[in-house]
Amino acid sequence: MRIVIALGGNALLRRGQSMDQAVQQRNIEAAVRSIAALAADHELVITHGNGPQVGLLSLAHEATGDARSYTLDVLGSETQGMIGYLLEDALRDALHDREIASLLTQVVVDPADPAFARPTKPIGPRYAEDVARRLAAERGWTIAEDGEAFRRVVASPEPLRIVELAAIRILIDHGVLVICGGGGGVPVVAAPDGASYGVEAVVDKDLTAALLAQEIDADLLLLLTDVRAVESGWRTAAARLIRSATPQALRSEHFAAGTMGPKVEAACRFVEATGKRAAIGSLEDAVAIVDGRVGTSVTPDGASPLSFWDDAVASE
Repeated sequence: MRIVIALGGNALLRRGQSMDQAVQQRNIEAAVRSIAALAADHELVITHGNGPQVGLLSLAHEATGDARSYTLDVLGSETQGMIGYLLEDALRDALHDREIASLLTQVVVDPADPAFARPTKPIGPRYAEDVARRLAAERGWTIAEDGEAFRRVVASPEPLRIVELAAIRILIDHGVLVICGGGGGVPVVAAPDGASYGVEAVVDKDLTAALLAQEIDADLLLLLTDVRAVESGWRTAAARLIRSATPQALRSEHFAAGTMGPKVEAACRFVEATGKRAAIGSLEDAVAIVDGRVGTSVTPDGASPLSFWDDAVASE
């Protein structure tokens, strides 16, 4: 089975963790243990988030006084290289007999996308409200709530086309485990003369993963994060873990725009476009999610439009 795996930024860097190299390497090594277990039986293509990392790079450049010379598209390409390298290195240690390649990936967006006027994509570290508001005033940021803290938010336009799609297909056809589309891809705009140029944005990696999965005829889109399943009634007394849902049923629920919302939307898009299955759940449960034993499965039809895990499964 051909599976596109989208590793969430929080799966690679947990909430509250220090953003230093050693922490990220340990998390990536843990992620690779789950991925390696799938690689034995399936053909994998891996994408990953970069929200914490791209924000960290932005702050690092700003500390040197050079922040204005590094736009988000360039910082996004830097994170693709960094995270791709760490993933590739760990995968080579775990999968000695597999060819692995990280591919710098660009994604075409529309310069008129309304997202440029409504920044929603969180990047960088979390701040207390007073610190976030001070930084926003000093640096011209847009900020938004993220749980009990605040983060910088930037434009997140729709991914329209993957520039390196032909190269990705060639690698897959030759048995290469491909790491691509990191951070949603470097956002570029196509000019009338055929040239392209980067834009100040971060494309949502889950939406790019859904587009990629559709374009390479994947059998499953697997969205891995730091929660066991999609939760109906999140942060309410009526909260329940969703076992399976149709896109229509899942769209009737409410999910936070900066966290679970894009994953749900990506899953629904893939299922609607292909008639195949998408799944969302915890990185540690990757094999069990593929087998349908945990997580949330999104399918075009089913015995029930929306079903839930019982309390015993939810509390494991």
